[in-house]
Amino acid sequence: MLSFPHQIPTTSKTYRTFSKSLQNFYIQWEQQLREMFLSVLVAISLVVVLTLLCYIYDINVWKKNIQQNFPPGPKPLPVIGNLLIMNLKRPYKTLLELSKIYGPVFCIQMGMKKMVVLAGYETVKEALVTHADEFGGRANVPIFDEMNKGHGIIFARGDNWKVMRRFTLTTLRDFGMGKRTIEDKIIEECGFLINHFESFNGNPFDTTMIMNASVANIIVSILLGKRYDYQDSMFLRLLSLTNENVRLVGSPMVALYNICPILGLVPGSHKTVKKNTNELHSFIKSTFVKHLKQLDANDQRSFIDAFLVRQEEENSNTNSYFHEENLICVVRNLFSAGMETTSTTLRWGLLLMMKYPEIQEKIQEEIERVMGSSQPRIEHRRHMPYSDAVIHEIQRFADILPMNLPHETTTDINFKGYFLPKGTYIIPLLASVLNDQTQFEKPEQFNPQHFLDSAGSFVKKDAFMPFSAGRRICAGETLAKMELFLYFTSLLQKFTFRPPPGVTNLDLTPAVGFTTPPMPHLVCALPRS
Repeated sequence: MLSFPHQIPTTSKTYRTFSKSLQNFYIQWEQQLREMFLSVLVAISLVVVLTLLCYIYDINVWKKNIQQNFPPGPKPLPVIGNLLIMNLKRPYKTLLELSKIYGPVFCIQMGMKKMVVLAGYETVKEALVTHADEFGGRANVPIFDEMNKGHGIIFARGDNWKVMRRFTLTTLRDFGMGKRTIEDKIIEECGFLINHFESFNGNPFDTTMIMNASVANIIVSILLGKRYDYQDSMFLRLLSLTNENVRLVGSPMVALYNICPILGLVPGSHKTVKKNTNELHSFIKSTFVKHLKQLDANDQRSFIDAFLVRQEEENSNTNSYFHEENLICVVRNLFSAGMETTSTTLRWGLLLMMKYPEIQEKIQEEIERVMGSSQPRIEHRRHMPYSDAVIHEIQRFADILPMNLPHETTTDINFKGYFLPKGTYIIPLLASVLNDQTQFEKPEQFNPQHFLDSAGSFVKKDAFMPFSAGRRICAGETLAKMELFLYFTSLLQKFTFRPPPGVTNLDLTPAVGFTTPPMPHLVCALPRS
């Protein structure tokens, strides 16, 4: 930092000294200005050169793709691609509009990354089910790669994914997924939730955290072999971190980070996501250490116990996937996925019941006719077609994961008349499936008749894909379906849900996030006599 000589001397000797000092100052100042100018000039030159190189590369890739019969799409701009036409808060809306122009298979470019979008039931089904192996890869997404490092289940690839998914499905079944044992845990947890709702005495309250806590306790009981009290500070912290991450990974800032990872150098939501993930990992690691101290191979009480036993069994295998990093990521994947989608769907359900009280009343009539005052059980579902149809319609209408998780082609494939090279980033647009007019008569409306025939019987729809399809279908689908039915019928058996006094317009616009939860709202749970 230059220091300007600010006191002008009065004697000739000191004046000459001051003059020389002033001259030196201006020489240094001029030199610094020159260096700054050169630095700026170099930076600008680099940006220009990189932009030109990117533009040339972009044009060459675009021409190559056209020559190879790559899917059509809006022409990208240099460097930024189709960024300017995208709704970064709700990108699925832009993709739905583009599908009307370019058809069921089209291309978009975000930054320098080309992505192929699959739209409509027939196209998505053909890709994920008929060509399950070719479309069964998981695409690279910078924020998720940073969070998972290739470990876990959801964003893992190759043999790591195969081994972890196989172990997870087997272990979840061993601990009761789809069986009476887990059904009993869900019913017990419903009881705790009902008691909490009753404590508000019909006054308005927000359901976000309590619904998250209740549903999270189901997967926690499998992962850790215990449940948490709804007021437990550590439990609430874990829920808060998970909620914030789910919201932020769907934010515009993280979308820009995924397009241009160099933005990781600047502050933003992506840094908060990483910080939250580190805190979640620290908690899981400390829990893992506690289980190590109490581990008994003959008395496996939880998913973590089962993993640790398997880890010991493969201790001599240097290529084993049963290591600490995988355990931490698998547990976090299951905790996040097991809580977020189900609790969000239930919140949508209660909001829609307030919006359409006549539908709520029909469900309650069916509950009284089939269950009476007895405890709801999963066996009741086949005798309750209307309630089953409403739950399915809630999932369809809510469209919790509209863009699915990104897939990737595992080999070159000719699909629907287009050539997709190995490693192509694939977006199976679930929003286009759940809103396909060829499959659902009035997809823009909440209408349980989408899943009922003229006689009032439940109708299964192949286009019902809220859990995705194919090799990457949600591992917890069976558990989620059981939770949704038991929670929903238990709550509507005990309460009638109404908006707060004076609220006449209930907003059904989804909030911004990686998933699509309802906007914040209050609920009145009025006890039924």
